[in-house]
Amino acid sequence: MTWLEALIIGFVQGISEFLPISSSAHLLIAERVLGISYHDPTLTFEILLHFASLLAVLVYFRKELLNLAENTLKYVLKRENEHKNDFRFVLLLLISTVVTFAVGKMLENTLGSGITNFSLIAAALIITGIFLVFIEHGGFKERKAQGDISIRDACWIGVAQAIAVIPGISRAGSTLVGAMMLGLKKEEALRYSFLLSIPIISGLTLLKLTSLDTLADTSILSLGVAFASAFVFALAGIRWLISMVQRTRLSYFAVYCIALGILVWVFYGNEPAAVSSAFMPQGGRI
Repeated sequence: MTWLEALIIGFVQGISEFLPISSSAHLLIAERVLGISYHDPTLTFEILLHFASLLAVLVYFRKELLNLAENTLKYVLKRENEHKNDFRFVLLLLISTVVTFAVGKMLENTLGSGITNFSLIAAALIITGIFLVFIEHGGFKERKAQGDISIRDACWIGVAQAIAVIPGISRAGSTLVGAMMLGLKKEEALRYSFLLSIPIISGLTLLKLTSLDTLADTSILSLGVAFASAFVFALAGIRWLISMVQRTRLSYFAVYCIALGILVWVFYGNEPAAVSSAFMPQGGRI
């Protein structure tokens, strides 16, 4: 892989990871359109891209994460009641994470080879667009703040996020829709979605590391360019989504996803897509 191809793949991964447009679908479309592949037998490149996205969200939310960690530790060690809500919030994130991995693996097993088809990806992109319209114009009753999220809510949000195992279904979009259908305020649903991405991306990266035997043959320059590109554009994507949610302009992403889904359906139809398992190592791939 050349440094230019690495730059493109890093850009696609970074900008689409946290926007409600499905990073997995965009990576597959980019591979098909440009005739390049970001996969390598050793998984080094994929792990690097995931780590860049993880680092971006950690950097952006570093103050809030440090505060959550500090307050959770204070509650665990000293049982200080004023920090109980933060401790409970962290537990809810962990519950959502466990549910996501469990349901996601079940969906993968159920869908099987059907998940590797561009027609399914196209349909999923269109569904993502419809989801975003619901977020913007669905008239959800925003009645819950952070302290009102229940264990049941956390489980359902985990289920909603697991649906994103299907390329074309946006993790951010499905999580936002699931949270808002449960009554969370839009800003709180967005915050939960971003913070929930941390254990999810961390878990996927660790699963990939279990299959890493040797380093990739990709040049250090290409790896560095891909990492820097993914990191910078992931930060940009986070800022962009927060801004669009605040200004109630998610409909733009909805139009984009629906249009892209139609184009993919028209041009690529039933062509197979090189999708690998998202949740468990299989044959050296994830």
